Amino acid sequence: MEWDGHQKEITRLLSEISDGNREVVNQLMPLIYDGLQQIAHRQLYGERPGHTLNTTALVHEAYLKLVNQKNVNWQNRAHFFAIASQAMRRILINYANQRNAQKRGGGAMVATFDEAAFGAEWRSERLLDLDEALTRLSSLNERQANVVEYRFFGGLTHEEIAETLGVSIPTVRLDWRLARAWLSKELRDTPE
Repeated sequence: MEWDGHQKEITRLLSEISDGNREVVNQLMPLIYDGLQQIAHRQLYGERPGHTLNTTALVHEAYLKLVNQKNVNWQNRAHFFAIASQAMRRILINYANQRNAQKRGGGAMVATFDEAAFGAEWRSERLLDLDEALTRLSSLNERQANVVEYRFFGGLTHEEIAETLGVSIPTVRLDWRLARAWLSKELRDTPE
C-alpha cells in the first residue's frame, strides 16, 4: 500500500495522541487522509450502487471512532492503518446488518473466500458470511484472523502486517495461506 511519505510525522503525532495530547488530532488528518481513502475505497469496491456510505463518509466515520478512543497506545503508522481497516469493517458490517434486517432474507449466496471474487462483486450477505467466518477463525487463531482482516479489508502488505503484529514476513505469508484455505472451506460449507 502506498502511503504519502510522512511515516515519521504520523508516528510522532499518533504517539502524542496516545499520550493524551488532543491538540494534534487536526494535524494528523491531512497526513493520513489518502491512506484512509485507499482503505475505504478497497472496502467499498463492488458494493451496490447507491450504498448509504460513500468513501468519504466511511473515512470520516472511522477516523472519528479512532481518534476519540481513550487509552489507545498507537504503536506506529502501520498499527493505526490496521486498526482503521478493522473500524471500517465494523462500520460496514453494522450497515449490512441494518440493511439485511430491513430486507429480512432474500437470496443469500454460498460464498468461498476468493479474494478476487470478493473484491469484484460482493453483496452485504457475503460480507456478513465472511465476518462470521472471521469471528470463528479468531477464536481458533486470532493472528490468522488479523492477517486476513489487515490484508483483505485494509489492503496492508505482508511487510506492514508483519510490522503491526510483530512477527516475520514468512509467518504472515504462512498465516495468510492457512487462513485463506480455512475460510474457503468455511464459506463453501455455509448453508444457503
